[in-house]
Amino acid sequence: MLVIAHLSDTHIDHHPRSAERTARVMDHLHALPRPVDAILITGDIADHGEVAEYETAAKLFDSPLPVMICPGNHDVRDAYRKGLLGDGGGGTGPINTRYDVAGAVFLLADSSVPGQDDGHLDDETVTWLADELGSVPADTPTFIAFHHPPVVLHHPVIDPMRLLPADPLADLVTAHPQVVAVLTGHFHTAAASTFAGRPLRIAPGVVSTLRMPWEGQGPLTTQTQPPGVAFHVYDDTGLLTTHYRVVV
Repeated sequence: MLVIAHLSDTHIDHHPRSAERTARVMDHLHALPRPVDAILITGDIADHGEVAEYETAAKLFDSPLPVMICPGNHDVRDAYRKGLLGDGGGGTGPINTRYDVAGAVFLLADSSVPGQDDGHLDDETVTWLADELGSVPADTPTFIAFHHPPVVLHHPVIDPMRLLPADPLADLVTAHPQVVAVLTGHFHTAAASTFAGRPLRIAPGVVSTLRMPWEGQGPLTTQTQPPGVAFHVYDDTGLLTTHYRVVV
């Protein structure tokens, strides 16, 4: 049984609140009686994309467990590389990373568009995903993770900033039966859907929670709700189950 803790949208800035909420989630995960197999963090690590914010995030994400991270629309690739990855050379190309964890493969793709909030997988990233999927044996469970959800989630502000176009990714997922699920963030709300016939799971926000249209008028997000985490469980029968928890 594979158990992955999935969090997203920490938005680390110079205010102690975001760091405190992130630390609360990490402490909760580290205190679990049965350690998870890995921690997945799907983007918007920093709020302003500053090197100092990533340096703070690196300390918060320090863990004896494998930690898998990809960028989101608030992240800046050069500063991300320098402050979070310790790459002094920086760089502005997409940040795509493969992780092999407990017999499974996680392909973390960069869906960010520099200077924009929209989600997009550029040609380099699509080619990288195709090459990686082509190298994974058909019997190896594989997860694709990135920041922007690739489907409509029924919010008029966030939906226009979803992954577009989604067809190239859908074609890859359809062509590779070893893909178990697609895992994203960006929505600041726990959600579940399907994409290309596979489970799509969206992590809740750490820094805040999105207010859905039917929940009344008010600010776009609320900070009164506690941070959340998703636990994705993939068992020996090939069943994926997701449990959502808040961390008080």
